[in-house]
Amino acid sequence: MRYHWLMSLIVLFIGQTLIMESISNQRKSLKAILDEKKDHRRVLLLYGRDSSSGSPGQNYLINQQESLNEVRDGLVERDLDVIVLVASTVSEPDRQFMMHDFKLVPHEDYRGWLIGKDGGIKQSFEKPISADELFKIIDSMPMRKQESKH
Repeated sequence: MRYHWLMSLIVLFIGQTLIMESISNQRKSLKAILDEKKDHRRVLLLYGRDSSSGSPGQNYLINQQESLNEVRDGLVERDLDVIVLVASTVSEPDRQFMMHDFKLVPHEDYRGWLIGKDGGIKQSFEKPISADELFKIIDSMPMRKQESKH
């Protein structure tokens, strides 16, 4: 049942705020989505291979989403959206974009990138990151420090 949940890529909502989303069913490219979020939102981009490949990538995606789901208020407070990509559903243009801009190696089991409001990659991860560690990274960013003062 857990795998069915991931494969259908359910979009999670918190009130009216979109926290986790999938681009597999959207017509916009990943680049267009990230461009729209630039200057307004931070993004945690998660990529993993599905379980049919025998890799731990899908389990990593599930574990990461479950841990983030427990700290929804922290995501909202930090203007953080989570985009989840399963390798088998990524379009070729998006795969090429990720290989070029994010240095994705297509056979990687799992990868995560923290993208700042300026659109730059702040950190990349090869395994799920704890919410505490993620929040420490975000809270140390100059733009986040300015936000916290207001």
